[in-house]
Amino acid sequence: MQRGTGTCKPRASLKRSKILHMALMGTSDPSGEAEASQEKPFVLRALQIALVVSLYWVTSISMVFLNKYLLDSPSLRLDTPIFVTFYQCLVTVLLCKGLSSLATCCPGTVDFPALHLDLKVARSVLPLSVVFIGMITFNNLCLKYVGVAFYNVGRSLTTVFNVLLSYLLLKQTTSFYALLTCSVIIGGFWLGVDQEGAEGTLSWTGTLFGVLASLCVSLNAIYTKKVLPAVDGSIWRLTFYNNANACVLFLPLLLALGSSGPPRLPQLGSAHFWAMMTLGGLFGRHRLCDGTADQVHQSPDPGVSGTAKACAQAVLAVLYYEEAKSFLWWTSNMMVLGGSSAYTWVRGREMKKTQEEPHPRENEKSNMEV
Repeated sequence: MQRGTGTCKPRASLKRSKILHMALMGTSDPSGEAEASQEKPFVLRALQIALVVSLYWVTSISMVFLNKYLLDSPSLRLDTPIFVTFYQCLVTVLLCKGLSSLATCCPGTVDFPALHLDLKVARSVLPLSVVFIGMITFNNLCLKYVGVAFYNVGRSLTTVFNVLLSYLLLKQTTSFYALLTCSVIIGGFWLGVDQEGAEGTLSWTGTLFGVLASLCVSLNAIYTKKVLPAVDGSIWRLTFYNNANACVLFLPLLLALGSSGPPRLPQLGSAHFWAMMTLGGLFGRHRLCDGTADQVHQSPDPGVSGTAKACAQAVLAVLYYEEAKSFLWWTSNMMVLGGSSAYTWVRGREMKKTQEEPHPRENEKSNMEV
């Protein structure tokens, strides 16, 4: 009995460390997923991946353009980015609750977990919700002040923060080649800032919000992995509790910033305005969150998909807004996207090499003898 209890605590601490490591490195546990993927026919899995990635592309790019319209459109004349973010979170809560009720009343119609607000679970998710608020708020504030084409460059330091946090929290060093890819990302970021300044379109405020958004995205990945057990590993439940907490936490923030909400909105009586706001909530806080989660679990290399999507988004933004960009500006984008993709590739090879190496069992034997 003593032998069994002596190995429980090390296993628990190892599990927590592994969760933190997976969050920082942007990886998921391959055991079980690999077995499940082998059971499916290749064509079926390929179609499933294509569908998920396509959904992610459409919702992600649509969300960015729609939020840019809501936050910076001269026709709307809105100066309440916090209220826009709050409303999008509220739409997510109502949609999740509606789908849960539909699944309960009409079994077999939709596959959705039952959702009941549990204050104990809400408190467990609260640390993540604070980071989540920072992430979506800084994302929207960045998008308000910078162009859609520069948006990806402005929030491109997430990978760099992942490396930094892995060292500060795990005391884990990063390989030379991984650091080299991070230096490419940083170089592309600074070149992009320089070129935006040369073209007279640089917003230091928006760039600062982009850096803060990158930090919060990295922290959000850490806390998401840690909080998932509190909601039985369900992304849907996590989305519901996360956005419900955010709605409550946004209320004092709205008052503190002097943005009291709908009464001060010039488009209060416009059906078009509320339709765009609601659509933004559907894209930004519901489909995108779950599409990203599905993509991470199903795509063999989500980093490549995200890089390609960011490139397509920049090209579409330049074409849509009829902007003229210099060669160095495009070079900065390619450096950021190339560095991010290279980091994913380097980390993937390093982890695969680590998994293939034989592990000595001397430590296990010594633990059994204690």
